[in-house]
Parts: sequence; structure tokens; C-alpha cells
Amino acid sequence: MLRVMEGEIRKALVGVLGRVSEASKARTPELAALCPEPRMVAVSKTKPKEMILEAYGAGQRHFGENYVQELVEKAHDQQLLDECPEIRWHMIGPLQRNKVKKVVEIPHLYCIETVHSAKLATAINNAVDKAGKEEKLKVFVQVNTSDEENKSGVHPDEAVGLVRHIQESCPNLALAGIMTIGAFDHDLSQGPNPDFQRLLKCRASVCEQCCLEPKDVELSMGMSNDFEHAILVGSTNVRVGSTIFGARAVKK
Repeated sequence: MLRVMEGEIRKALVGVLGRVSEASKARTPELAALCPEPRMVAVSKTKPKEMILEAYGAGQRHFGENYVQELVEKAHDQQLLDECPEIRWHMIGPLQRNKVKKVVEIPHLYCIETVHSAKLATAINNAVDKAGKEEKLKVFVQVNTSDEENKSGVHPDEAVGLVRHIQESCPNLALAGIMTIGAFDHDLSQGPNPDFQRLLKCRASVCEQCCLEPKDVELSMGMSNDFEHAILVGSTNVRVGSTIFGARAVKK
């Protein structure tokens, strides 16, 4: 039974990667120049390690987790350490300052995508320093483009200030880009997702006021239901879970 499940994951992964490639080819030359091939992060939250092993075996390297404890457990799992030496973990869920140390110290951490305040950025910066990391840790500034109270992230108007704080006061962090979750119910038949358009404008403002080039500021936006549209309008990093692994289990 497990082999059937794993075979389906491989097939689904190949299908998603094909769709990512086709969407990237359909972008304007200007957008294509900023990011030749978007990164696809396989969101493995609530899924067993066997599914991660299968996806890794099919060539997937970047995986995203929403919950700190689950990320810590998976990143330290001996089988995953032994069989997935090139795995790259993304923290894509809410992160509290008292749990920063646990996340920063996991093996193969690629980036934290949910930096929503100067205090959190400082805490991560200090944890990287104390952990003795030789390389800067990549971070994304999370922007709340939908103004929903249940979503984390700075207001778009505050993104520049947070980026400047990272640039000027967090020497152990490297700004990878900006990220948004956005509203889940946008009907694409009504036009482009306004949350994505808002993030595009936010990047333009960040680049102008912080002396950065657009090609150096990634856009992490788009999930299972809209990643192709996100790529078409400029996303460089999409987070896809249920399309690869199936509907997520309810977190107890």
C-alpha cells in the first residue's frame, strides 16, 4: 500500500513541476529575466516522513513546514538526515521569539519565510550568532497583503522599515525577499489576485527606498490553488502542499 501511495506522490510532484515550468515559460520577458525558474517548495506539514523520502527520491529538495515542533522533529530525524543529505528546510509558519533558537539550530535550514517584526528579526539574528553559523541565514519579510487579522505579517507600508532594520541591524541575516499568504478565496476569473499585485508594489517600494535591485528581492507567493497565476505575475518561490501530498491531516 505504501508503494502505491509513494508512486502517486512522485507522479503528482512531476505534474506540479511541469506546471511550474509551463507557467514560467508563459511569463513576459521582463519577468523571466528576474527569475529564470521559480523555486517550488513542497509543503510537507502534517505528512509522514515516508512522503518526504519519496518526494526527495523524485528530485525534490526544498520542503516547507508550518509548525516549529514538527519541523524540529523532521529535521533531526535520523533517516531523513541519512537519506536526504541535500534537503533544504523552509520555515513557512508563524514563529514566536521563544522558539527561534530551536528553528535556527536545525540541520539544513534554508530560510525563514515569516519574519513579521523587527523584534523577531533581531531574535533570529542573535540566535544565528550564538549558534556560530558561518553563513548568513536567508529570511523573507512577511507582508499581510489582505489585511486579515488572522494572518501574520507587516502592513505593506511598514515593509520598508523592517527591511531596513534587517539591512542595518541584523548582520547575520540575508534578505531573500518578501512573502505573502493572501486571501484564499480570490476568483481569478475576476482578474489578477489583488494580494499578489499589492506584493509587487511593495517590492517596488522596498527596492526604491532600500537601494535594492528587483532581481535581488524574491517574491514568495502562490500555493496549490493559485501557484501558476502567481508565477505568471512574478512569483519566484511557490509553496505547494495538497496538490503533491493530498489534503493535509488535521493538526491536533
